[in-house]
Amino acid sequence: MLFTIHDLIQLFPNTKGNIVNSTTIQSVSTDSRKKMVDALFVPIIGENFDGHDYLAEAISHGAIAALWDNETEIPASIPNGFPLLLVDDTIKALQQLSQYYRRKINPLVIGITGSNGKTTTKDLVGQILKTTFKTHVTKGNFNNHIGLPLTVLSMPRDTEMLVLEMGMNHAGEMTLLANIAEPDVAIITNIGESHIEYLGSRENIAKAKLEILSGLKKNGLLIIDGDEPLLSRNFISYQKIGIGTTEKADVLLKDIKLTNKGTTFTINDQTYQIPLYGIHHAKNASFAIVLGEHLNLDEHMIKKALQQPHMTDMRFEMLKGINGVTLINDAYNASPTSMKASIDVINQLQGYKEKVLVLGDMFELGTEKEEWHRSIAHVIDEEINALFTIGDYAHMIADEVNKQGKQISCYQVKSINTFLKQIRPYVHKDALILFKASRGMRLEDWMEKLLLDK
Repeated sequence: MLFTIHDLIQLFPNTKGNIVNSTTIQSVSTDSRKKMVDALFVPIIGENFDGHDYLAEAISHGAIAALWDNETEIPASIPNGFPLLLVDDTIKALQQLSQYYRRKINPLVIGITGSNGKTTTKDLVGQILKTTFKTHVTKGNFNNHIGLPLTVLSMPRDTEMLVLEMGMNHAGEMTLLANIAEPDVAIITNIGESHIEYLGSRENIAKAKLEILSGLKKNGLLIIDGDEPLLSRNFISYQKIGIGTTEKADVLLKDIKLTNKGTTFTINDQTYQIPLYGIHHAKNASFAIVLGEHLNLDEHMIKKALQQPHMTDMRFEMLKGINGVTLINDAYNASPTSMKASIDVINQLQGYKEKVLVLGDMFELGTEKEEWHRSIAHVIDEEINALFTIGDYAHMIADEVNKQGKQISCYQVKSINTFLKQIRPYVHKDALILFKASRGMRLEDWMEKLLLDK
């Protein structure tokens, strides 16, 4: 049980229908298409849909009460007496309800944000905490003004640790999420270029990420990228730990080595190994390690948890393709920082006779998107045999590679069929192929044609 109708009417006293105080709510849902158990249905109004139109479907799938916009007419098809809690705005009511439930359960809350790496860091933090505590973690990337409240409302009542990924693309959005989550611990993984189209500069991106402090409890723990100058300031009201590879960091990350099994590194005189690749993932893991140490978790349990992390799909996911080719699905999203980091890993990986990059457009880069795309070429060295570009701007990466005189075969492709013909010579057991682009490019659809098990 999450709460009762009696709990709900304390928050939303304006009601309609047969209200029975003792009725228990087991779940909260915004999706009328899915089966639900004794659920509170929350109809969301979007750009192209109105969830109020689907209340009857939600009832058929298990909804026993609903929030309802008091300006919306109640359809005649709704059973007489069905409990409705009338509100001015269903999304704001959902957020209010999640804040109430977060306070009611009162777990220790870890809020994780950053331009890149927040999903990986969330997964690693969750894996470590699950060794010792009842831990609930954001699924997928339910990290916005609707997803985060739903994550909070899906945690079991015995939750001790709540790990929340927190995303934003405009100023002010993080403040809203932070005030719902009220984190005890905040982690800022890095400051990159994601959403620079909306925020204008990396300085403004840093300000937007630091809005997480508006909800962080006084004397709470703040873990940050200690190498980032935009985060180098005094945080008087919080315990701050900066993790990085430079001496200015509070905790030094060193001896980073890439192997075919992942990455090894040393932190606080302890050596760790993770089945993830690259300096950026070593830093993501270090955020989780330092949090574990802060909570006095056993170092051996931390090491064991990091050996078998349960990672969200499409984050540098190694797969086998036809003819034994190795495919890396890193197609969930991309920014200049994350694309360069992934290419750097490909440059370093050993044991492959040919290495291929399949790169698509990066979105939300504003007026300098051409320059950002061209900047990718600077990390593509002649370890790479072929470059395939897909989209309206990714071809500028290849243009720059050619301009720099690098001996790399470049292909600009516009259809999957053409791509499959051109990439065929590189599809063999001694080849490694990376797929990387922003989410909207859906590059995994291109990769799927090369998978061994489709």
